[in-house]
Amino acid sequence: MADPDFDALIDRRGSMCSKWDDMGAACGVDAPDALAMWVADMDFRAPDAVRRALEETVATGIYGYPGQNLPYLDAIRWWMETRHGWQVDRGDILSVHGLVNGTALAVDAYTEPGDAVILMTPVYHAFARVIRAAGREVRELPLAIENGQYQLDWDGWAGLLTGSERMLILCSPHNPGGRVWSAEELRQIAAFCRERDLVLVSDEIHCDLLLPGAPAHTVTALAAPDCADRLVTLTSATKTFNIAGAHIGNAIISDPALRDRYKARMMALGISPGLFGLPMVTAAYSPEGAEWLDALRRYLADNARIFDDGIAHIPGAKSMKLQSTYLAWVDFRGMGLPAAELHDRIGKQARIAANHGESFGLGGEGWMRFNLATPSARVHEAVARLRDAFKDLQ
Repeated sequence: MADPDFDALIDRRGSMCSKWDDMGAACGVDAPDALAMWVADMDFRAPDAVRRALEETVATGIYGYPGQNLPYLDAIRWWMETRHGWQVDRGDILSVHGLVNGTALAVDAYTEPGDAVILMTPVYHAFARVIRAAGREVRELPLAIENGQYQLDWDGWAGLLTGSERMLILCSPHNPGGRVWSAEELRQIAAFCRERDLVLVSDEIHCDLLLPGAPAHTVTALAAPDCADRLVTLTSATKTFNIAGAHIGNAIISDPALRDRYKARMMALGISPGLFGLPMVTAAYSPEGAEWLDALRRYLADNARIFDDGIAHIPGAKSMKLQSTYLAWVDFRGMGLPAAELHDRIGKQARIAANHGESFGLGGEGWMRFNLATPSARVHEAVARLRDAFKDLQ
């Protein structure tokens, strides 16, 4: 298979695309030449295999209820074993409407209103949103930074817990920092959850988006098999293959009692997979999909290099070294600017819609997140605009 054309500049405006059509309302960035670098989906076409599978489904002209989904389940099993060495039983896989939905279902199934849910912040902002919307409390444990990477801060977290915590949601690999947690760190987190009788929800949606040279991703279920009685692993092909609009993901739960509680909430809320996501994921989790992904990883690594080199020439700004994801996490605290001015320079002057760091919780203040999953020409343009927006400080 020839490398996909990731350089193709596809105009997504006017296509019901949140990333490009909503940046004015959501980010206040509405210039005609604005760059959308906020929502975490890619500006690349999905693999040909996925598009063919969808076209075949559409061609039937009949779009009824989906039923027998064994090819879908077996594609997931093949992918997890082939890419991660993880053997998964069909019966352990529950299909949800994406991983935000999967997280919300876990909060609903295993906690009660007033309970606290632990987040190691800064972390993906949708976690806190669904926790608070469910009437639960967010307990933030700020991560430490050592040698330019996030680290677990057990000493710093001492005394922050109140005893009302019932769950910990882990982002592995980490979003927004791009950190790949080691097997030993995952064992420490699992032990922490066992000691405090917490359900551990491990969101591993970025597990396949490792940049070349990064440490290998370890599935939490393999790193800490003794925590199976409290572990919910969330996985999805949507980030990996740019099919987030399919709204499909998986909760993989090996413990029968834990799985039954989750299934009960799914039943109560009428959760079942849609027709189009099943063949898309089945096609993505294939040798052809794997080849496409490896080409993508090389392209993303080059984009990260371009972006980081540009940021390094802006005094007071520094990118966190990216190991996984396509999301650059940039520290602007060295500039000493108020948050409003920082946001204005990036949004109004540079005309870039990016995520404000404070939305990711404690520790995110003074940081910004930029989506690099776009043609490299746009990454070069973003770097030029950022350097121009801060040139008076150089």
